[in-house]
Order: sequence, then structure tokens, then C-alpha cells
Amino acid sequence: MGSSSEDFSVVVLASDLGIDARPFLSHAPPEEENWHDCPSYLPSADDQNLDFSDLDALNFFHLEHGSDKSGNRIIRIVGKYFPAPVITGERLKKYVFRKILTEVPEGPFCIVYMHSTVQKEDNSPGVTILRWIYEELPKDYKDRLQVVYFVHPGIRSRLVFATLGRFFLSGGLYWKIKYVSRLQYLWQDIKKGDVEIPEFVQQHDDILEHRPLTDYGIEPDPLHLMEVPSAGYSIGRYEAGWVSRECRS
Repeated sequence: MGSSSEDFSVVVLASDLGIDARPFLSHAPPEEENWHDCPSYLPSADDQNLDFSDLDALNFFHLEHGSDKSGNRIIRIVGKYFPAPVITGERLKKYVFRKILTEVPEGPFCIVYMHSTVQKEDNSPGVTILRWIYEELPKDYKDRLQVVYFVHPGIRSRLVFATLGRFFLSGGLYWKIKYVSRLQYLWQDIKKGDVEIPEFVQQHDDILEHRPLTDYGIEPDPLHLMEVPSAGYSIGRYEAGWVSRECRS
């Protein structure tokens, strides 16, 4: 049976991380997407003098004082705090590089990324930008990154990494991602209190605990109708009361 002269491929794309599908749908990726040929970025003297006080105030990228149970320093990233619409990929890269190179200059480290209530339009820079930043990290920094704890991943996030992660995330990053669906599972690897948990993350965790189908993109009983007694049950209850009164009379 002869093979077709044209390749056929099926690509499954998710929407919550803002993926640009063009590199996967074309036979030859555009030059600007040639990630492996990008030189490693090191902050210049001018970059060191850049003002990032506005990003520091948002506290979306923060080095914690504690370590996980394997001894890795903790970098906490809160997705909801990230202002995606008003920051360019280049400025984000310079900010992340300066934070890592100055605050974690040596030793192994991990990332605790909190994806709770992240919205694509407001809080997601896009997987392509994140990959670009990771690709330009010096090799020793990639090697020192031991694990990424992905807290509260959505169903679309899981689909993205399950279908595209193996070839989209290089440098072994795909195998370093550890999904954490509940905070109680995070405490298996990090001592409680060694990483600050925002209040909205804890509240989101409580919602997921009571409505586990939300993990799969299903919101059961969104109007909370199950909390309202049914009419049939109320009528039956009052009918039983009427019968008892007739028996007593």
C-alpha cells in the first residue's frame, strides 16, 4: 500500500494558555520561531538599571524564604497577579532573568506556579512566550530548576501539555512539571507555611474540594438548585401532616 505524498496531522489546541498554532500547522516554522538558534540572554548593564518597581509591587514573581522537602529554593509565581495585557514579552523576559540571576545565583530551585482563576485575556502571556524565556535561560539555570509545581491546573492546561508538551517544552522541562490539583497534595513536597498562599487560592481550593467535577471543566449545579428543597418533597411532607391530623380527629 503506497504512502501519500502529503503529510497529514491532527493538532489539538487549548485556548486558556493563548497558543499560537501557526508553528505547528506549517511545514517550515518561521525564522522568528527558531528557538534553538536563539543565543542565551544575559542581562546587560543597561538591563540592570531598568525600573521594575511596578512589577515588584504586583508580587506575581517572588522568592520565598523556605525550601521544598528536597532542599530546593522556592520561587512562587501567582498567575492571577500577572498583567498580561500591559507587559511585553521582552520586558517580562528581562524581569524574570534579573530576578532569577540575582536572587537564586546558585543551588537547586523549584517553581510553585498557582494557576487558580487565571484568565487567558488578563493573566496569561502565552505558552510561546514562556517557552522563549525558558529557552534563553543559561543551561546551568535550566539544570538547577528541579521541579515546577503546577497548582490548580485547568482541563485545557492539562490538554496542552499532554498533546504538545513533549516536543513543545525542551530541556527536560516537560518531565519537571508536577500537577497539584489540591493544596493538600502540595504539602507532601513542601512544608506548610514555607510558601505563602493567597487567600483567593485557598478559597478556590475549597470550591474544588466541594465540587471536584470543576477540575474537568464541568460546573455541577451552577445555580445551587440542589440546596433548595424540591416541591415534591415539600408537598409530600405536608400531605403526611394532613393525614395525621385527620387520623387524630
